[in-house]
Amino acid sequence: MDVDVVELAESLFDEATGTNERRLLVLAGDREEGYGNLESILDSLPVAITATTLVGPDDRLRCEHLPQANASDLLGTTRDVIALDVHDGLRPNALGKVVGAVDGGGLLVLLTPRLEDWPDRRGGEFDESLAVPPFSLADVTGRFRRRLVETLRAHRGIGIVDLEAEQIVDDGLTNPAPRCSRKQEPSLEAPTNARFPGETYEACLTGDQVDAVAAFESLLTGTEATEATGTPEATESNQPRAVVLEADRGRGKSSAAGLAAGAMAATGLDVLVTAPRSRNAAEIFDRARELCGTLTDVDAAVDTARRLETAVGGRVRFFEPTDAVARLETADVVIVDEAAALPVAMLESLLEADNVAFATTIHGYEGAGRGFSVRFRDRLAESDHEVAERTLVEPIRYAAGDPVEVWAFRALLLDARPPVESVVADATADSVEYRSLEPDDLLADEHLLREAFGLLVLAHYRTEPNDLARLLDAPNLEARALVHHGAGDTDDSDGGRVVSVALLAREGNLSPETRAMMYDGGRVRGNMLPDVLTSQLRDESAGEPAGLRVVRIATHHAVRSRGLGSRLLECIREEFSSETPGVSDVERDRRSRETVDWLGTGFGATPDLLEFWRENGYRTVHVSTTRNDASGEYSALMLAPTTESGADLYDRHADWFARRFPALCTDALSDLDPDVARRLLRSVDDAPAPPLELSEHDWRVVAGAAYGPGLFDVDPAPFRRLVVRYFVENPPDIDLTDREERLLVLRALQGRDVSTVAERLAYHSTGQCMRALGTALRPLVDRYGGDAALKERARFADK
Repeated sequence: MDVDVVELAESLFDEATGTNERRLLVLAGDREEGYGNLESILDSLPVAITATTLVGPDDRLRCEHLPQANASDLLGTTRDVIALDVHDGLRPNALGKVVGAVDGGGLLVLLTPRLEDWPDRRGGEFDESLAVPPFSLADVTGRFRRRLVETLRAHRGIGIVDLEAEQIVDDGLTNPAPRCSRKQEPSLEAPTNARFPGETYEACLTGDQVDAVAAFESLLTGTEATEATGTPEATESNQPRAVVLEADRGRGKSSAAGLAAGAMAATGLDVLVTAPRSRNAAEIFDRARELCGTLTDVDAAVDTARRLETAVGGRVRFFEPTDAVARLETADVVIVDEAAALPVAMLESLLEADNVAFATTIHGYEGAGRGFSVRFRDRLAESDHEVAERTLVEPIRYAAGDPVEVWAFRALLLDARPPVESVVADATADSVEYRSLEPDDLLADEHLLREAFGLLVLAHYRTEPNDLARLLDAPNLEARALVHHGAGDTDDSDGGRVVSVALLAREGNLSPETRAMMYDGGRVRGNMLPDVLTSQLRDESAGEPAGLRVVRIATHHAVRSRGLGSRLLECIREEFSSETPGVSDVERDRRSRETVDWLGTGFGATPDLLEFWRENGYRTVHVSTTRNDASGEYSALMLAPTTESGADLYDRHADWFARRFPALCTDALSDLDPDVARRLLRSVDDAPAPPLELSEHDWRVVAGAAYGPGLFDVDPAPFRRLVVRYFVENPPDIDLTDREERLLVLRALQGRDVSTVAERLAYHSTGQCMRALGTALRPLVDRYGGDAALKERARFADK
């Protein structure tokens, strides 16, 4: 080859080292030739083999090797050189994690097919995962890779070599001005009157980290602070306190949290740490362990990746989020790392701690939702906690303005945001326009893509680079939006500003062979609702009707509560229903080809969400029997039929759900929140639900407990059937209080011990609780009871 690839790599590495930035080298073309050049590069660079990692399908070099599926192992670590082989396919998540693991002064090498050919190549596990039945691999597009190639060619700091043409397309050199190294910076000092030991601040690397660690001192309140620090500044206070740290990756927020945790444990405090996964908290434990080793002895017998204890009785412990919630009262301080990757409901539960810190990544390489920064921050502001907020801006792993970070943010849309509030502030359900977000339009309009994807990030507590590729390439996904043309919008875009967006997945319409395979226990990608209804609920024909599942829906936070989400769902229903009135014959014919039999959704069930979907015509058909590991919630599945075939599917599953729900409440759902149970049953239509069938003896038992000396415990079954019928029908002439309805759920449906129910609902005694149950049952007996019930009521009416 005429071009010297090794010399180019050396120049890029030297420039990266001299600026504490990173550089990227693309070796595009023949795979074997790419590996040959890579080996020569590694031989020439002054990098230890232990600081190098190959991420790809084969272990071909002497260094550490990881398949793309295990790229998460790099999180929380750094390497001087990482090579990523994408010839057999690319996982966008893996690319993001690899980029984040390259240290300042390091080099990322991509081994790719010819850039001109790469977008049109199909293969690899990720592409296959997009081929959701009934679609095939041939239906998967290459838009994400096409956009990725364009960003590689457009951004500075990226060298590109065409191996087949033997040409350096771009040397990637930026020729930067000399920059002072961190070693020349002044040493950092502890704040005046610091409560943490000075060694805590000496371990910080930036002024941002000093400020972040100092913020944790606010969690040392009252007697605990006095005992831990011996400083008179720690005064008695019962005020709950919270710390919020926000930063992009590589700014040292987890290290700051670890130093604070170590300082607390070294003075005898109990620190509880939680995160989406234990590996997310590895940096906290590493820094806490280092500091504790300096300040006090660490008990070698209790020093693991998830727990450490000090000689003075302090400790740092890790628990999964749901387990952490159950242990809040046992800890002096709670630290939540990667908070943006947890659902808002889980964050609210963790906010029950008196002293709690939330550390969160603003734009994460592995994906981070903005539910924390947009929704949870509102809940935090409404709480009783006194909040200290810090944002870490200065990078630690590499210099500010690092070109590889700039490229990664754009290529993976890590910093995608919805429109600014000012240009959508006057949007209403009547002012917006409904439009389809076609993948080609998104690819051609970067502004539209960033706004739509930015809103989708809001819709879920965890949105990943993989989701961007799915949006652009998956044949089963579609996106719809409401756009607003604001009077004050001076942007170039003529397409309007996205104020509400929905991501939709086509499901069902499966062949008899596929449905039989699912019924026999096989899994089918991308068909969540048919899969559950077939494999778990034993309905082999559930996958026959065609459906459209609302995967995510989000409305701009500045215009919520204006009916925009409901308007978007209404437009979607009109588009995919062939029976919409007032359309032309041509339009009706077009819609008949696009129509689906049902619309559906699945989500972690909360009272507010259940009510939102019920108001928009969606009805419950199933609730999971286990809690989601991340959200801690039970998942609800809901359907909105659009054809007779869809109605048949809904009717039979609504009937089955209402019939089995009482038994579930005393078993797998015995801890289901009563408000969730109420809304689940209220989201079942009356017509398909089972009729109330009680014998004369059943009615005497129920009416005797409502009006006389009868007991619920003698035969709970008829009580449960009656309560289910009441919640499903929701008759307007019965006006029970929320407390009475919760009593019906806790005692009648879930069969909880009467003393437990009395305590939870604040009844003065078990006797008062039992009398309240009878009172709540009376209007149900009056409405639904037959002659036997009325006779029983009359017998005790005058007593």
